[in-house]
Amino acid sequence: MRKAIGVFWKKGYADTSLQDLERATGVNKSGLYSEFQGKDDLFTESLKFYLEQAHTDELLSAQPLGLDNVERFLALGLRCAYGSPGCLFVNSFREVAVLPPAVETLIRENRRQLRSALTRNLEAALPSGDAKALADLVLTFFSGLTLEQNLATDEKETRRKIASFMRLLRAQAGADTTSP
Repeated sequence: MRKAIGVFWKKGYADTSLQDLERATGVNKSGLYSEFQGKDDLFTESLKFYLEQAHTDELLSAQPLGLDNVERFLALGLRCAYGSPGCLFVNSFREVAVLPPAVETLIRENRRQLRSALTRNLEAALPSGDAKALADLVLTFFSGLTLEQNLATDEKETRRKIASFMRLLRAQAGADTTSP
C-alpha cells in the first residue's frame, strides 16, 4: 500500500498505470487484481490508508480543545511522508474530475470531518467568533500550504507562515475574549 501511495503521489491518479504500480510494488497485475478490483479500488484504499496514517482525528480531539490543536494540524503540512512533498489528500483535489466517485465521496466526507473538528477547536478558543467560517479559512490555508510543498518550499518559510497565521487566530481569540 505504501509503495502504491508513493506512485500515486508522484504521478497522480490519472497518470499512474498498472505497470507503474507493478514496478513499484513488485506485485504483478494478477496479484494486484486478486487484492483490488483495479486501479480505482487500489487508489481508493490507498487514500483511505493514507488518511488513517495522518491521525488527524486524534490530533484535533486532543484535550484541551483549542488553537494548539489547530496549529499542530497545520504543521502536518510540513511532513513529506512517502518521499513526496505536500499532502496526497490535497494533491488529489486537482484530479477530482477524473477520480472514481468513491474517492470524491471520501474527499468530501474527510473535509467535512476536518471542518467539524476544526470548528470544535475554534469554538473552544473563540466562543463568540464565527468558528465555522474560520474553520473554512484554516482548511483553505492548509490546502495552499501543502500545495506549496510541491515546489520544495523551505521548511523555515513554511513554519513562518504557520506562525503568522496562528498569530492572526490568536489575536482574534484575544479580541473575542475581551469584547463585551
